[in-house]
Amino acid sequence: MAKRIRLGWKDLVIAVLWLLLWNTNRRRSKTKFERSGSATVDDMIPTLIGLTEGAIDQGNRVEILQNGAYFDRLLEDIAAAKTSIHIETFVWWNGDICDRVADALAKAARDGVEVRLLIDYSGSSRAKKRHDLMKFLHDNGCEAHLFHPLRVTNIGRMNNRTHRKIGVIDGRIAYIGGHGIAEEWTGNAEDGKHWRDTFVRMEGPVATTLQGVFCENWIEETGRVPTGPKYFPDLHPVGDVDAHVAFASPRDSISTVQLLYYLAISAARKELLIQNPYFLPHSDAIEELEAAVKRGVDVRIMLPSADVIDSPIVQHASHHHFGDLLKNGVRIFEYRHTLLHQKVMIVDGIWSCVGSTNFDDRSFLLNDEVSVGFTNPGIARQLRDAWLDDLRYCTEIDFEEWRTRPWTHKLLDGLGFLLRREL
Repeated sequence: MAKRIRLGWKDLVIAVLWLLLWNTNRRRSKTKFERSGSATVDDMIPTLIGLTEGAIDQGNRVEILQNGAYFDRLLEDIAAAKTSIHIETFVWWNGDICDRVADALAKAARDGVEVRLLIDYSGSSRAKKRHDLMKFLHDNGCEAHLFHPLRVTNIGRMNNRTHRKIGVIDGRIAYIGGHGIAEEWTGNAEDGKHWRDTFVRMEGPVATTLQGVFCENWIEETGRVPTGPKYFPDLHPVGDVDAHVAFASPRDSISTVQLLYYLAISAARKELLIQNPYFLPHSDAIEELEAAVKRGVDVRIMLPSADVIDSPIVQHASHHHFGDLLKNGVRIFEYRHTLLHQKVMIVDGIWSCVGSTNFDDRSFLLNDEVSVGFTNPGIARQLRDAWLDDLRYCTEIDFEEWRTRPWTHKLLDGLGFLLRREL
């Protein structure tokens, strides 16, 4: 006689939660990118602005900061701040740079500057003394909060993290890029303990937009709304760089940062250069990349190798699509020197973008992200020169060698791909 299986209320709860998660992921994965019409990158700018719910901020001064140079400039601006310092970050781990930034923020607060710091709860989980950090900041007059900390009221949104990396000083200077606050982002990408990354420092009207992006999550977490000219001063053009900001929170359709990437790919006519540490494109993105090659675009993608990435399973998941891309003319380069962490795209030497957005489902569907696009050949040239310089540490993937890789490698690739939505 068959044994009767008895299900308790706990089993029912688990089944319901699993069904909700499955249904949410299913709904989010239904939207497909199908573009009508065509345009060059110059012609595409109004579309980029309109579909990413942004605006063109004209007349900015932009400085590209590679690797640890970011911290030098950030600490200078913190020390010179007069009214307010707002920082939002996914990673705050350990090391001397964490202490230096915390000390600088504490000193600014003691000197009368309003300091607001928002750190992601999950991204800062590796910090050994996170409680001591928050207490130190509070004791010195800073407002510091964790984004979506573990508590009953947050259970339904624990998978939604802020992956944004934003700094806004006095409402006039803004930072955005891929760096976290940790020793791994110091130095000059000289070895495996010092990662490769890019940040940008901006002055001008774009700072107002990024101040608003920071305030979105600050208001969500604290309920407090910074208002007035102290935080949103009247900013005039100070340079010649036009910028537009795309930022996203979880939604059931294609996100603005996803659209930014897809539309930029579809606009390329000569050259498309991509650097991204976590590259897990959907079939529609793969089709756009292949279509770019067919219309004569030199498409080159640079990713960290599985040997140096902080999460090898992610890179194995991305390997699942290498064959299709390589077979259709997309060139793929694996950076082997250290973790390549920047999220950079350059189109036709005219348009470029930098930000926090990875090319994967977590960034497109689950995380809060932000990227900034620049319509300026000078900025595109700087980023392109850095991309080409990084090639010296790369190995190009050959299609025939890839096709005949060991079965164990193929197995890891398949397993990683199955987990792609949560990586």
